[in-house]
Amino acid sequence: MASTVWKGHLTFGLISIPVRMTTAARSERISFNQLHKECHTRVKQPLFCPTHNRIIERSEVVKGYEYEKDQYVLFTEEELDKIEPPSARVMEILEFVKLGEVDPLYFDASYYVAPDEGGVKAYKLLMNAMEESGYAAIAKLTMHQREHIVVIRPSSKGLTLHTMFYSNEIRAAESSSTDNVELKDQERKLAQQLIENLAVPFQPEKYHDTYQDNVRAVIAAKLKGQEVTEVAQPHMAPVIDLMEALKKSLAERQAPAKKPPVRAVEPAASAGPVAVPKRGKKAVG
Repeated sequence: MASTVWKGHLTFGLISIPVRMTTAARSERISFNQLHKECHTRVKQPLFCPTHNRIIERSEVVKGYEYEKDQYVLFTEEELDKIEPPSARVMEILEFVKLGEVDPLYFDASYYVAPDEGGVKAYKLLMNAMEESGYAAIAKLTMHQREHIVVIRPSSKGLTLHTMFYSNEIRAAESSSTDNVELKDQERKLAQQLIENLAVPFQPEKYHDTYQDNVRAVIAAKLKGQEVTEVAQPHMAPVIDLMEALKKSLAERQAPAKKPPVRAVEPAASAGPVAVPKRGKKAVG
């Protein structure tokens, strides 16, 4: 069972549901350690106090807020616990909204919300009511010394919670200067056809991190003493004739599918160079 990251009560109106939260997703990536170039020893980063000129224990560390240069207000964990708001224990639903009205730009981390002992019936009632009404819940939740605004939505296996950025944390997008660009009706039609030809049901299991696959292949190759070589990337040029590019794209989509080429990044059984992607120029426009 996944470890619980938050435990408390989810409330709406006078109904209180004991719940616990677990992490729904986390990034998977290959990590590299920092080594000393001369001896390949892993570099350590100890807690060092320059005033006492010695390494200190973690138990000697306190938190401080710098209000002026080298001037700090000190805090202990106990003091920070004392100022926790009610949302540290109770996640109160403030309102319900249509999920489609929430810009995904606001979404941050994802969690599963499961009922705790004594809360199964009220949990199911809330989940079913949200499914039938088509609404998602907005609530506040404090964890890791921060109060989050969250959106809770029903899914096939229970309630899913997403922490969200506050509006002041969202950076304004730069203007793309598209107001004065005119599109031809035929261009719109061909672009729509291309989208329809590429449209499929969403299947997340089809996608994987090619870069991480390449790193694993290179690690295996280097362990076998193989050399690493670069594979040339296609040169991407700006589209000059948009209409012609759309027509060619549609023609390629309608042509019979070709057998995919053998991936060049897989290490060979015998010693020899292994290919990795070479950086090329990105498309413009």
